[in-house]
Amino acid sequence: MKEKNNNIFPALKKIAVYMNSNLKIIIFALILAIVSAIITIIGPDKIGEIATLMSSGLMGQIDLDAISKIGISLVVLYLVGSLCNFIQHYVMSSVTLKMSYKMRDELSQKINKVPQKFFNANSAGDILSRITNDVSTLQQGLTNSLPTIISAGTQFIGCLIMMMSTEYHLALIVVGVTLIGMVLIVIIMSKSQKYFMNKQKSLGLLNGFIEEMYSGHEIVKISRAERNTIAKFDKINEDVYDANWKSQFLSGIMQPLMNITGNIAYVSVCVFGSILAINGTIEFGVIVSFILYVRLFTSPLTQIAQGITNLQTATAGAIRIFTFLAAEEMSDESNKSAQLNDVKGEVSFEHVKFSYPDNPDKIIIKDFSAEVKPGKKVAIVGPTGAGKTTMVNLLMRFFEINSGDIKIDNTSINDLKRENVHRLFGMVLQDTWLFEGTVRENLVYNMVGISDEQLDKVCEICGLDKFVHSLPQGYDTVLSESANISAGQKQLLTIARAMLQNAPMLILDEATSSVDTRTELLIQNAMDDLMKGRTSFVIAHRLSTIKNADLILVMRDGDVVESGNHDYLMKLNGFYAQLYNSQFEQV
Repeated sequence: MKEKNNNIFPALKKIAVYMNSNLKIIIFALILAIVSAIITIIGPDKIGEIATLMSSGLMGQIDLDAISKIGISLVVLYLVGSLCNFIQHYVMSSVTLKMSYKMRDELSQKINKVPQKFFNANSAGDILSRITNDVSTLQQGLTNSLPTIISAGTQFIGCLIMMMSTEYHLALIVVGVTLIGMVLIVIIMSKSQKYFMNKQKSLGLLNGFIEEMYSGHEIVKISRAERNTIAKFDKINEDVYDANWKSQFLSGIMQPLMNITGNIAYVSVCVFGSILAINGTIEFGVIVSFILYVRLFTSPLTQIAQGITNLQTATAGAIRIFTFLAAEEMSDESNKSAQLNDVKGEVSFEHVKFSYPDNPDKIIIKDFSAEVKPGKKVAIVGPTGAGKTTMVNLLMRFFEINSGDIKIDNTSINDLKRENVHRLFGMVLQDTWLFEGTVRENLVYNMVGISDEQLDKVCEICGLDKFVHSLPQGYDTVLSESANISAGQKQLLTIARAMLQNAPMLILDEATSSVDTRTELLIQNAMDDLMKGRTSFVIAHRLSTIKNADLILVMRDGDVVESGNHDYLMKLNGFYAQLYNSQFEQV
C-alpha cells in the first residue's frame, strides 16, 4: 500500500471533499476566527489614540473622559474577540472529532471490504497505525492549524493595511524586514514536507514490527534471536528518530527565525520612528501603535508557520488514510440473488487454476479437479507449498480463481455472495484466535441462543469440561493475555467454537497440531462424531490422523497426483505411500 502523493495540496483537497457535509459550520468557525483577528488589529490603533491623548495632555489637561471611553470600547472589543475565539475553537474541535469518528468507522468497514491479498501485503501494525495514530494526528492537526492559519492570515493582512494607512514609511520598513523572513520560511516548508511523510510512514513500520515481535516473543527467545530483533528494532527506531528529528528541526527553525525578524523590525521602527517624531512628521502615539503592530504583524507569520507545520503532519496522516480508503475492494455482489440454505454438501472442483495476484506468472494451482460427495471426509495432504491451504482459501473465496469453477450442490460459488459461502463452513485453523473476553463470549462468538447445556455438551466432547470448571468463574472467566492458558487449550476452545457453529460443512487446517497425542485422539473421536453427515475438508501433515478419510487428495506442486482412500493409496505405493512411510522411518 504505497503512498503515491506527498504533496500537501491534493491531500487538503481530499480533506475538504471529505468534510463537505460540515462545510457551512466550518466556514462559520473560520469567520469567527477572522472577526477575532480584526478585533485584535483594531486594538493598537485605539491604544495609540490613548497614548496621543496622554502625551498631548502632559503640557496641559489630560482628557480623561475620552481616554475612558476608548478604554471601555477596548475592553468590550477584547471580550467579543475572546468569545469569538472560544466559539470557533469549540466548533472546530466538534467538527474534527466527528470527522475522526466517521473516518475510523469507514476504515473499520474498509477492512472487511479489501481482499485477502491486502493483508498479505501489509503488516497488521501498519494498518492499526493508520486507524489510530494517523486519524488522531489528522484530527488534532486540523483542529489546531486551520483556524490559526485563517486568523493569522487575516491579522497579517489587516495589520498591513492599518500600518500603510497610518504611516507608510514605517510600514515599508517593517514589510521589507518581514519579507526576508517569509522567503526563508517558504524555503524551509518546501524542504520539510517529505520528512513529515517519512515520520508517519516510519511510525507505521515501527508499530507493525513491534506487533509482530511481541506476538511472537516466545519464538524470538527460543530462537535466541533477541540480538537480531533488537538490531532490526534499533534500525527502524533510528528511522523514526531521524524523520522526527529532521521534521521537528526544520519546523522549529521557523519560530526563532520570526522572532529575529520581529526584533529587527522593532529596532527599525524605534530608530526611524524617533527620527520622524523629532522632525514632527508623526505623533508619539503612532510610534506606540507601530510597536504593537510590529508584534501583531510578525506573530501571525510565526502562527502561520506553526499552523502549516501542524497541517503538514495532518496531511501526511491524511495521505496514508486516503491511500487505505482508496485501496482495491472486493467486487460488489449486491446483484447476486442465488442462495444456498438447505445444503447437502456436494462439492466439485472443475479444472481450477490459480496464481496469487502479486505474482500472476507463478501458477500455484495448475489444473485441479475433484468430486466430493455429500457427507464425506476429504483429506488434503502433500508437502509444504503443494497448495493444500490455498485450495481451502479458494473454497472459502478468500481468493478468486483464475479459471475453472468450484461448485457446491451444483451452484458455482461465484454466483453466491461471500457471506453465504462463509456461512456454509465451520473452520478451525492452525493459528488459534481468542480475544479478551469471557470463555462464554469466545465460544459463542457471533452466535445467539446458545444455552449452557449446549456449552457443557460441546466442552465435554472436546475434553474442556474439567478445564472450564476449574476456572474461578467458569464460563464467565475473562480470558486475557495474562491468563494461564496453554496452546492446546486455546486450540480446544476454537474447536469447540466450530462445533457450536453447527455449519453444514467443515474445514480443519491441521486443527490438532497444538495438542498432545492423548488429547489428539479425544479430538479425533469428537471430530468423527461432528463430521457425521457433514462434508469435511481436513488438511493434515500427520497422516496417521486421516487414515479413516473417505477420500484423500494427494497434492504436489499444485496438482492432484493421487486420490483415493488410505488402503488404496498404500497399495498404489506411490507418492502418498512415500509421505506416509517417511513419518515412521525412525520408529
